[in-house]
Order: sequence, then structure tokens, then C-alpha cells
Amino acid sequence: MSEHGAHPVDPAVDEATAGFWDELYQRRDQVWSGRANSVLAEVVEPLPPGTALDLGCGEGGDAIWLAGRGWRVTAVDVSATALGRLTAAATRAGVASRITAARHDLTRTFPAGSYDLVSAQFLQSPLELPREVVLRAAVRAVAPGGRLLVVEHGAPPPWARESHPHARFASPEEILAALDLDAAGWHTERLGAAYRTGTGPDGETGTLVDHVVLVRRRD
Repeated sequence: MSEHGAHPVDPAVDEATAGFWDELYQRRDQVWSGRANSVLAEVVEPLPPGTALDLGCGEGGDAIWLAGRGWRVTAVDVSATALGRLTAAATRAGVASRITAARHDLTRTFPAGSYDLVSAQFLQSPLELPREVVLRAAVRAVAPGGRLLVVEHGAPPPWARESHPHARFASPEEILAALDLDAAGWHTERLGAAYRTGTGPDGETGTLVDHVVLVRRRD
């Protein structure tokens, strides 16, 4: 199936949401860099490979990076276009056998199973998203001894010309509170901000701030 072709109607997916993200991806041949997110790479580098759940995987930069290091990855997105690009890129990289692409509208369904790593990278949307519900489902998907990594934009990019008057970025502490963890069963390994250099749509560069929460389920 072409990435621009129609996909079967899925009652578990809101077609307006899927259409929004498909249209975004179809504007350009490649939307994201194809590289792993920097905080994810930093966190995972010292870990032994296991099973990973990549929520909102997009075109698959994180999933392919993980698979290249021996992880078995379930990569989830609502966009059939994004998943098609992920599958093609994984095949080119020789890691397709270690990645399962799954189409989920996380407002309606969530992947089954438990994982050594659950990654929620920039799971923020201009559309309605019950973020706390999704994050708590992510908590339940972490296996004993496994980790949940949540990375969110901490502020607008410096090149943003305007922002929505009601836009608000949760602090790391607020993100952690939203997970509603049982303190006896979890250990917080990282809580704070990370900074990186980014490039805007017109080639501008600037410092971006990300808010990071890394928690580990006790064995």
C-alpha cells in the first residue's frame, strides 16, 4: 500500500485524528531527522537490550535506533503514513525483524503486554489528548524492573512567532504527579530539564528545553 493511499477503516481509530497526522506527514517526504531522541539515547546506552514500547513513534527514528542495539520494539502510531515510513526505513536498516509496527489511537486503545522500556517522547498534540490517561496506561505497561521514560517539550522554541494563549507546558514534577505512581513500587531515576540545540523551519538555531521523567518499577 502506498503511504499516500487509503487505509482500511479501523473502528478503534478516530479517522479525523488519523487524517490530521497523515496530512502532516504527507506535506514532506521526511518530517523528522531520523535520529534517536537525545535523552532516549543517553538513557538507553548503558542498558542491556530487552523489549521496548515506543508510543507515538512517528517515522521510527527511536525504534530503529533501539532495534539496531538489539531491542525488540513495538512501535505505535495513529498515522498509517508514519508507520509505512517506519517499516520502509527499518527494512533499509536491516532491523525490520526486531520491530512490530502497530496502529493505535491511544485515546481509544493501548498495546497489550509489558515491556522493559516504555518510551513516551513528546507525546503532546494540538488535538484533544487525554494525556494523563495515556501516561497511566504507559505506567501499567512497564514490566517489573523496567523503566518508563517521558520526555516533553518544556517551552516553546525560541523561533516561535506566536503561541496559543492557553498553551502551558507541564513541569517535570507535574508530569511525575500525573503518572500517579505507588511510591513503594517505583524509583525516580531522573527528574528535571535537558537542553539541546534545535533548528527552526527557516534555518534558525536555538536552545530547546525538554522536561524529563525517568522512573523504574521495582522488581
